[in-house]
Amino acid sequence: MRLRIVDCGLRIDNGRSSRGWTPTSLIRNPQSAIRNWFCCFLAACTPVTTRPDFLPDPQASRLVLDAPPARVTPEIAVLVAAESLQVERVSVRDGYVETAWYDTRSRRSFRGAGDVPDLAATVKIRCWADPYVPGQTQLTVETVSRPLYDPSRTERDLEVVVPKTHAGRALADSLVAALKKRFGIPNSAPSAP
Repeated sequence: MRLRIVDCGLRIDNGRSSRGWTPTSLIRNPQSAIRNWFCCFLAACTPVTTRPDFLPDPQASRLVLDAPPARVTPEIAVLVAAESLQVERVSVRDGYVETAWYDTRSRRSFRGAGDVPDLAATVKIRCWADPYVPGQTQLTVETVSRPLYDPSRTERDLEVVVPKTHAGRALADSLVAALKKRFGIPNSAPSAP
């Protein structure tokens, strides 16, 4: 009786064992190929992103720009820095820009959440640049403030969208106007709420 062990190339023949090449060693295990393909697929699709784990507030401003997100995102970062705001996070790949907390009265940026002296006048601007149709970007600009500071709750739980009369909203509107002027809006773009 002849027994072949494919994985190590060992033949057992009537009580004798010898190591040698057999045609059966060319047979591959299809489960290992599927396993390798699946591991490569998971490695290529990493869920790592610099965007926050929450969506923009439904009250945030939305508009469509006539440029792809890869061109819009760096321009947002440049315009934000030109307005004396400090950029906290920017990712061209993810289409996301976030500023540090900015006091509209003293015109200073604050990195820490507890360092803000005037909560009512301090805002944070977040921009999501998402693909709309080829060559166009749907831009969402969220301007938020925190009416109170509570270290036991997450920052997002305390944020509210600023009203249209707030100085931070005027700052975000000037940013949007500069982006409209720079890239333009398509003729068939949906109207922003």
